[in-house]
Amino acid sequence: MVRSLLLGLGFGFACVVQPGPMQAYFLSRVAQVGWRRTLPAGLAPLVSDGFIALAVLSVLRHVSDGMQRGLQAAGGVALLALAAVTLRGARAAVGATPEAPGAAPRSLAQAVLVNVLNPGPYLGWSLVLGPEVLRRWPSEPSAAVAVVAAFYAVLTLGNTLTIVAIGGLHGLAPGRMRLLLPVSAAVLAALGVSSLVGSLR
Repeated sequence: MVRSLLLGLGFGFACVVQPGPMQAYFLSRVAQVGWRRTLPAGLAPLVSDGFIALAVLSVLRHVSDGMQRGLQAAGGVALLALAAVTLRGARAAVGATPEAPGAAPRSLAQAVLVNVLNPGPYLGWSLVLGPEVLRRWPSEPSAAVAVVAAFYAVLTLGNTLTIVAIGGLHGLAPGRMRLLLPVSAAVLAALGVSSLVGSLR
């Protein structure tokens, strides 16, 4: 239970601070309509990821236990690789923020579309969340629920804080998010090791 909770919390935090399409969307949306009207966009993963999760889990349920452990191990390797990439990005002396897309999204529906077309949720559910949920279900349903709830709680809160930070509230600038990248690298590395260890059980 505790391990699943920590996995959800840590993976959610790492996803929040990684530069990507959603961060670019937030920048574009805030620039056009302000941070208050952009806040609903932080809920986009809650709207779109249900479909993604069901699709991935429906596939994973039909693979063997050995394959599930293999996917969990692959997820651990992917997390370690992402930790290395993140650490290199944190060391780079570049203060630029992610480039905003050419056409600024104007609604939560467009934010959902950005998330659905982003490979991140599919990889996250295929390599990290999905194997953990199936490993815990049905013997430990509370742990399976905990990893998903913790992940989306942190992701939603983190998206909200990111939007507020981009909007300049409390004097925060978007570039400040780069200060969290070394922490994210450490969290990703710890989660990667944990996944590799878990795949051996």
